[in-house]
This record gives sequence, structure tokens and C-alpha cells, in this order.
Amino acid sequence: MDSGAPAALLAHSYRALVVGARGAIGAAFVEALQDDVHCHHVEAVSRAHNPGFDLLDAASIAAQAAASAANGPYHLIVDATGALMLDGQGPEKSLAALQADHLARAFQINAIGPALVLRHFAPLLAPGASIYAKLSARVGSIADNRKGGWYGYRASKAALNMLLQTAAIELQRKRPELRVVALQPGTVDSRLSQPFSAGVAQLLEPAESVAGMLAALRGLQARQGAHFVDYRGQEIPW
Repeated sequence: MDSGAPAALLAHSYRALVVGARGAIGAAFVEALQDDVHCHHVEAVSRAHNPGFDLLDAASIAAQAAASAANGPYHLIVDATGALMLDGQGPEKSLAALQADHLARAFQINAIGPALVLRHFAPLLAPGASIYAKLSARVGSIADNRKGGWYGYRASKAALNMLLQTAAIELQRKRPELRVVALQPGTVDSRLSQPFSAGVAQLLEPAESVAGMLAALRGLQARQGAHFVDYRGQEIPW
């Protein structure tokens, strides 16, 4: 991290947009940004704020991006969507538990939908040192996988990370100051993590996680490709 970088990132007047603003982390992002004196506008996007928006409907994503463009351009876009429990079913712990429809659902929600959000919302970013950040997960790291299990969630997050890295390389050809970031929020006290939080050594409040992630974003230097960092600003191996 570069202590001089924040002056170029969100330390002056900026506009922000949060996709998935209804969830625990997304709502905490909206609140934190609204409390930031430098943030002059926060656009909150979710099915609650925008009834026609659906992460699994490509046309609705395109339509929402077109509508949100009126309040842009944005210096920070955060996609806080994602799911661990799918239709009441948790992550698969073994090969024997794999089901095609459950795997496809994980990829739809955690990789394909976010990729289409990136496609349609990235053009709304302001020129210069802007940031596109997407919630990912440490379990999406192939290098860090030492326990196995959680097949669909791991694989969909790994796919998401590759999509972010590939998009960063493309977008930075014209916009070298753009930061594309995969964010690991830690284990947050939320509906998503509640069934899996027993025994977690450090369970974070949403506001605590978001404060850490925003600090990490402010300190990122420009580089080729995407960043993969946790809420403490520490790099995670791909």
C-alpha cells in the first residue's frame, strides 16, 4: 500500500454507486459513503430500490445501468451482490453432493450476473483514478485452497476472479489509472454467513468490514490487472 495514494482516490469530491445495496454489506457501504463528506452522491441499486432490477436478468441489468447513468459518472462502483445459500441449500462438502442445477445456480449468481453488471456499469466510471470493486471471497483463491469442499461457491468465486482480472486487462488499455478489485470482506455477521459463523474467531460487523475495505480501496496503487485484497488491505493470492 502507498500512503500517498489516497489523495488520488476518493480524497476529493466523488460519486459512488453500490449494486446489491439491500444486503448487509451493501447497505453498510451505502451508509459509510453517505457519511463521507467527500462523497457527493451515492446511487443505491437493488431489487428493493429498483423493483425491475434482477441480477439474473440481463435486460434489467442493462436498463438499470442506463437509468443510473443520469447520476454519473461514478468514481467508485461497488458490486456487493453474491450468495452462499442457494434456495435453502448450503455449499457442497463433497463430490457426492454435487448437483448440476445447484452448480449452475452458483455460477449464475456469483459469476455470470456480476460479469454482466461489470459489462454494463463499467462504462459509467469517471475518467482517471476510478475504482470498480466486487465482493469476492478468500475461498475463491485457487492457491489458498487447503481444505477442499464448498465446490460451487469456490468455483463460482474463482470464475468471478478470472472475469475481473480479464476485464481489468482490457479496460486498462484505455484507462491505465482504473483499479479493478476483488474484495474479501472477512466473515461478516449477516444472513449470508449466519449458518457458517459458529466457531469463527473474528466475526465482523458489516460497518467494520466496510470501513476496512474502503481504507484498502483508498490505498491501492494503479497496476496492470486486478487486485485481490481483504478488508485489512492484504493481498490474497489468485
